[in-house]
Amino acid sequence: MRGQNLDLRVQDSVALDEIELFAGLLSAVATAEEPLTLAEIDSALGVDSDGGRRELTRQD
Repeated sequence: MRGQNLDLRVQDSVALDEIELFAGLLSAVATAEEPLTLAEIDSALGVDSDGGRRELTRQD
C-alpha cells in the first residue's frame, strides 16, 4: 500500500506558514463589505504598511 512508510511527523513549515497567511487573508475578505485596500491586505497579512507607494501590475 502506498504511503505506509510515510512519516506523518514531517511538516513543511513554509507551506504551513503560507496556508496560515492565506487563511487570514480569506477571513478578512469574507468579512469585508468592499474590496480590501492595500493597507487592509497588509494588515491581514501582518505586514506593516510603511506608507510607501506600491504599484500593482497585472500578470497574464
